Amino acid sequence: MKYMLLIYGNEQAWEQLDGEGRERLDRTHAELQVELRARGELIETAELPPQYARVVRTVGGVPAVTDGPFVETKEQLGGYYTIEAPDLDAALSWASRCPGASTGTMEVRPIWPMPYAA
Repeated sequence: MKYMLLIYGNEQAWEQLDGEGRERLDRTHAELQVELRARGELIETAELPPQYARVVRTVGGVPAVTDGPFVETKEQLGGYYTIEAPDLDAALSWASRCPGASTGTMEVRPIWPMPYAA
């Protein structure tokens, strides 16, 4: 089954890290990616920089686009891994090894295909 490992972090905490701290996190991500690839379980991973986010809301049938994200929280979605894992326990294990688990929050969700109209 496919799982999305969502990485939520505090942008201010990231900015306060020194070069060595950032390099350590980057290295840990790289090591995790190498292991996931070697096991054939990594589908995709990407960084999602919050400063480039846009929010779309449709009000009264009219879409409004604003700079975002504007979520009332200290942590923002900053990246993700899409993996193939045999079960939820395996996906949770991978998430616990991600640097995001020690510097922020990891959210794990199963990916279910969207139904398409014929």
